[in-house]
Amino acid sequence: MSEDWLDRWLESHGHEIVAARRRLHASPELGYREFLTTEYLAERMALAGLAPQVFPGGCGVMCDIGPGAGDPSWVGPTVALRADIDALPLDDVKDVPYRSTVPGVCHACGHDAHAAVVLGAALALAGVDLPGRVRIVFQPAEETLPSGSLHAIESGVLAGVDCIFALHCDARLEVGSFGIRPGPITSASDRVEVRLSGPGGHTSRPNLTVDLVYALAKVVTDVPALLSRRVDPRSGMSLVWGAIRAGSTANAIPGSGSVIGTLRVLDPESWQGASEMVRRLVHDVAMPLGAVPEVDYTAGVPPVVNDPEATDIMRKAAEAALGRGRVVTVPQSLGGEDFAYYLDQVPGALGRLGVQRPGEPPLDLHQPSFDIDEGALEVGVRVMVSTALAALRARAADDAARAGSDLPDSELLQAE
Repeated sequence: MSEDWLDRWLESHGHEIVAARRRLHASPELGYREFLTTEYLAERMALAGLAPQVFPGGCGVMCDIGPGAGDPSWVGPTVALRADIDALPLDDVKDVPYRSTVPGVCHACGHDAHAAVVLGAALALAGVDLPGRVRIVFQPAEETLPSGSLHAIESGVLAGVDCIFALHCDARLEVGSFGIRPGPITSASDRVEVRLSGPGGHTSRPNLTVDLVYALAKVVTDVPALLSRRVDPRSGMSLVWGAIRAGSTANAIPGSGSVIGTLRVLDPESWQGASEMVRRLVHDVAMPLGAVPEVDYTAGVPPVVNDPEATDIMRKAAEAALGRGRVVTVPQSLGGEDFAYYLDQVPGALGRLGVQRPGEPPLDLHQPSFDIDEGALEVGVRVMVSTALAALRARAADDAARAGSDLPDSELLQAE
């Protein structure tokens, strides 16, 4: 199913990809602090004879492979493969040799696997003749606002790029499988913080003050419930709180408290009005209770919307690499992904890499216990290499068809 040269390469180098993933997992770095991670990835590519370029600021790196590598004036098909490289502020609780050595920091979202897969694809592609240019992008700060993808784009990663591809670990897909869907595949993801204030007082006399904890509890329960009645249910809007803080003792009503969480929306149009709606509902719930509300609403990332043509290329490439029965259509996720910003500018697709160990319950993302079946790394390399080559060939065929036609572009598109 896969090309013979890639079988041979993985047989010789597959253990190196596992070692790279473990090295990254043991030395995680938070967003915009990925200096050692960037240095390591750049060194690995340089050892393969490539010429990586570190982003301004020292976090993130890109590298061109094939004809036109490093030549900004080169004209020809260019396909980008992107991986994110940052970790999360969580302790690693796993008892494994590659457990995080950095207290309070852990690769709990699989970005170490994403980076190892794209590194493997880069090293494999570096040894073959390519029908175009492949740009490797290791992006910082996917978990951070402002988004690291915006920094990568400002650093020039999309210059001359025709299409871009990425993958994300899927803890619900068994290892050996790959998921894809055209159109929206993730949701918008925003951060919401609500702060309430009042005069405070004694818990024996709540009638003489503002019962702030009660008011905060009403915001926590009522605002998500009201949202479900103010928006089209098909928009998939979901407000879930992650932390609540108020008071320090049993018999004192505090003068302030806060709650933070995330709002996720499947529908791009509903996302546009989400901030105003949340602010209004918080005000409507808190004010009758006497609490003074403040809302910090931070817009995160829009939904990732896979381009249909790019999705078809990735699906067929994955089927060629793994077998048709291993490629599935996945539902849209409420998770957020800043890959969306790349797709605002060029066509592309995000796929789902199955990492669940057979016979074991899935280990959910963003949990301190998260881990993967490392057999997924080889699967990911196969898919990304196959996708890059298929996309280059498709673009080269399109260019040849256009060059051989006397029709203007507008008429050629209609003819196609």
